[in-house]
Amino acid sequence: MKTAIYPGSFDPVTLGHLNIIKRASRCFDRLVVCVMVNSEKPGGMFTPDERVELLKRVTDKLPNVEIDQYAGLVAEYARIQKACTLVKGLRAVSDYEKEVQMALINRKLNPRLDTMFLTSSAKYTYLSSSAVKEMGRHGADLSDFVPREIMEDVQQRMNRGR
Repeated sequence: MKTAIYPGSFDPVTLGHLNIIKRASRCFDRLVVCVMVNSEKPGGMFTPDERVELLKRVTDKLPNVEIDQYAGLVAEYARIQKACTLVKGLRAVSDYEKEVQMALINRKLNPRLDTMFLTSSAKYTYLSSSAVKEMGRHGADLSDFVPREIMEDVQQRMNRGR
């Protein structure tokens, strides 16, 4: 069974993330979407437990997708899960440099681990969780950016922050 890990902060999960999840789920027998704690992004709009719950809602129709969370190194998590591949979405050339560096580090930490890059669908190349949060802070309509299953949760959280 081929297992892949799609790691990220997913704060909040966007339609771009969901696009990568759906496409990656067709490539592997098992895809584990893992909410990782990113030391460069302290705090967050949603707690890791809340992000797991939101991801479960938006992926519940994808039978080979599991949702989890982990606070350690993704290379170690992949070893625990017996995963052969990390899936990373690339929006632009600016993502590429950082992601290649991380792929090389993860391969050094776990020599059996490959990284597969999936380029964003064109309509999501500009989309990030940070952009969603910024638009939400200013009351923008987020329906083109966030899965409908979690739209109300995101809007309620944004309204609390205003």
